[in-house]
Amino acid sequence: MIDISAENVALWSRISSRKTFGLVLDELACEHPDLMVLVADVADSAGLGDFEKNHPDQFLNVGIAEQNMTAIAAGLAKSGYQVFAVSFAPFASMRCFEVLRTYLGYMNLNVTVVGIASGLSMGTAGNTHYGLEDLALARTIPNMTVVSPADCTETAKAVEALLEHKGPAYLRLTGVNGNQPVYKENYDFRLGRATKVREGTDVAIVATGTMVYESLRATRKLQKDGISCTIIDMSTVKPLDEEILEEVFDSHRLVVTIEEHTVIGGLGSAVAEYKARYNKDTRLEMMGLPDSFGKAGTYAWLLDYHKLSARHIADRITDAYKKLD
Repeated sequence: MIDISAENVALWSRISSRKTFGLVLDELACEHPDLMVLVADVADSAGLGDFEKNHPDQFLNVGIAEQNMTAIAAGLAKSGYQVFAVSFAPFASMRCFEVLRTYLGYMNLNVTVVGIASGLSMGTAGNTHYGLEDLALARTIPNMTVVSPADCTETAKAVEALLEHKGPAYLRLTGVNGNQPVYKENYDFRLGRATKVREGTDVAIVATGTMVYESLRATRKLQKDGISCTIIDMSTVKPLDEEILEEVFDSHRLVVTIEEHTVIGGLGSAVAEYKARYNKDTRLEMMGLPDSFGKAGTYAWLLDYHKLSARHIADRITDAYKKLD
């Protein structure tokens, strides 16, 4: 079991969620002799350098060949291994989508595909390296569990849970070095269950990934303006925690989804589907990236440019809330 200590939380936050992922797998490997880790030439980027040295028989670098990596992962899973297959998010999801669908989803195999540096994390690398469609793609695959941790602490908890998970999963890791933690101590994490990070009365913010922390920052301004916010960390995007959605739709005047992902097909779409399915009257606002290609830049600049920084979140919620009257 991973130690969720103040020291570890501080370390993980300095090095990013993707490198936290590698450190945690290295620590847990001895407890899981059936674990196999495959990478598409991203060992260092995923923090798996120590894992490769310490557990060479549980590690395979297939090179920059994500489709092949996923097919090998399927074969290993069919042979009884619990497999993690790792690459940058657009390549782990888009490049080998048909293999994910047929080899993992259709065969319902124990493979967790890890999309590192998702969202806008790759910054100046530009549109080719942004992972802005992966939630939408992964959600469409039957049997696929889709996990999007809020911070490095939740990444560690998610890795532990996925090591015991049966069936295919997609783990989406966002953020960069120095992302502030949402969770500074241990807490109850379960796949398929959201976490209420903050309790309020007026607006319910349903966020995933790094947008959970940005939402927390935004609520400081909103609170000063007299708008009380609940914040829900929807760490599992599929299956959705419908119990908590029912609670927030029935007890708040406005529900806002926020994601570092296109507004098409991701968390916002999943919540909108829930709203339509159960005929909820509460107004829903969806925040994410627009249906267009963006620009290259630093991570912080990109969040601000796409109006996903705390100040823009606060402004959007304030405007939407005022329109309710």
